[in-house]
Amino acid sequence: TKMRALALLCLLAAAAAHQHAPPKSKQTLSREELAALPREQLMKMILEDQAQYWWYFPSADCGWDDVPGDCTGKTIDECKSICLATSGCGGFNYPHGILKKTDCLKNMAYSTVDLYILQDTPQPPPPPPTYNYPPIWPYPQSFTNGSTTVSVDPNFKFSASMQSDDLDAAFKRFDALFFPHRAMGGGVLNNVAIMVQNVTEQLQLYSDESYSLYIPADGTATITITAQTVFGVYNALQTLSQLIVFNFDTQTYQVSLAPWRITDFPRFKHREVLLDSSRHFEPVQTIKNLIDSLTYAKINVIHWHIVDSQSFPFDSPTYPLLGQKGSYSPQERYSMDDIADVVEYARQRGVRIMIEIDNPGHAASWCAGYPEVCPTPTCLQPLNPATNATFDLMDGLFRDFTGGVRGGGVVFDNMFHLGGDEVDTSCWTNTPAIADWMKQQGFSADQTYEYFVKRAQAITHAQGRDVVGWEEIWNHFGTELDKSTIIQQWLGDSTIARNATAHGYRVLISTADVWYLPHLLVTWETMYAVEPCDGIPDAQCDTLVLGGGGEMWGETVDTSDLAQTVWPRLAAVAERLWSPRGLTDVNDARPRMAAFRCLLNRRGIAAAPVKNVQARSAPPRPGSCYLQ
Repeated sequence: TKMRALALLCLLAAAAAHQHAPPKSKQTLSREELAALPREQLMKMILEDQAQYWWYFPSADCGWDDVPGDCTGKTIDECKSICLATSGCGGFNYPHGILKKTDCLKNMAYSTVDLYILQDTPQPPPPPPTYNYPPIWPYPQSFTNGSTTVSVDPNFKFSASMQSDDLDAAFKRFDALFFPHRAMGGGVLNNVAIMVQNVTEQLQLYSDESYSLYIPADGTATITITAQTVFGVYNALQTLSQLIVFNFDTQTYQVSLAPWRITDFPRFKHREVLLDSSRHFEPVQTIKNLIDSLTYAKINVIHWHIVDSQSFPFDSPTYPLLGQKGSYSPQERYSMDDIADVVEYARQRGVRIMIEIDNPGHAASWCAGYPEVCPTPTCLQPLNPATNATFDLMDGLFRDFTGGVRGGGVVFDNMFHLGGDEVDTSCWTNTPAIADWMKQQGFSADQTYEYFVKRAQAITHAQGRDVVGWEEIWNHFGTELDKSTIIQQWLGDSTIARNATAHGYRVLISTADVWYLPHLLVTWETMYAVEPCDGIPDAQCDTLVLGGGGEMWGETVDTSDLAQTVWPRLAAVAERLWSPRGLTDVNDARPRMAAFRCLLNRRGIAAAPVKNVQARSAPPRPGSCYLQ
């Protein structure tokens, strides 16, 4: 037929045009063999000869660059054939099977599908993984480095200017962290000398965490760490642990880009993650694993939201029915020894534990054991302000943690969080006995709320603690609050931090829209872009903005998904709270974030892929951790 003759002529012309081109991996056919082929196969060969090369892009798509038709439900090879036979088609996404225009590459972006594109030349090999520079997270305050690669002896020794059991324990931990693989030989760097000024300082908000680190470029000098406290030494060792790398080709340890001179300290003193053990119980070992991971990013506080309306998982020695009747089950509770164990484990790693006992709201779980502190059996919260039993219980419960003195008790941190948020006073006004008491006192509902907050604060102050509260207490009472009160901002679009610091109050920043970790569609890039002192004068920022952190509320989080919900996004918060204010370029941070996530994975931390559209999702396909 005329169509067959035309097709044969096209194919012969194409063959002649390519006779001097490099050979392709196709079967060569004679003119007679071509003439004998069925029409469909002949047309397919013509189209394939014109197509040349398919380029493959994992986790990519070209939005709004579609052409009519699709190959939904087909195999990849079938999709290629359909695209070749479709006018204007330059590729397709898979597995959705949406056909793409020929120029769609210019609009390519990250996606949950893969992209196949027709090109005239072979696809170049992917670039090697982009490694981070500097290979330190969070980014240090200042540093210089060279260009020498120096080997490290895995048997090197630690020596300190002052004897300390805490440092001895730290040296053992870090030795395992530095050298996870067996090396085939030694190295020229074989000693770490530590100059520390104070090995007995209690870990508190204003503890000195600064350090300097020197790594020489040869074996004539010693790795040197200088710090005021053991907590600064811990930070220096964490930085050193990121610089020592195992070379699999030589089976040796090395530090690249030596010599290194690093001077480092945190921009903000308080860098937290909130842990909610009421919505879901978090076992002690889970908390310890979390503490280990926090140290890798120099996060130094667990804000332990230990109880809430859903459950009361703490066995109070003073009021034992709280835990016995308020916990989810007999096994989902913390003993006093458990609390002490967690606090000491954290202290040895430079991590503070700040307890939160939210009140008067978020306290329904108290009622199972001590119903007298609640308004009625059917209206459980806010706690009953009209009876001293409520405040007696609070005094005893707080004392279980604080020991009644500043810097004392099982939880010795001098910051104690009282919550104070989301208080709906309707239970008070709708309970006759409480409403009558309010009338006798001459209190409105808001004045009753103020009475409760101030009485709770007085109990806490009497036990030597500085009160932290959510921003609602500032919204209601402002400068009526004691000047030592620390306000934690959390509501979206809030200006509380600017307002409170302008009046001389200290604040923490953990705005829900950007630093709430259960908000799974908030990307690490969004978290990284937050400036805690936005709109706050430098002088107030430096003295009154204590820091803040990522808040890990537990409605959908337990041991099974805690780590991948926290990491790697908390690392963005960590760098914002540690590193210089001017360090804001997300693109510069991106390869470093990918490398830090890989480091977490190598250390056994289940950090989710950096490129996830939804946090804590599984990797979409096989591939390097540096590229996911």
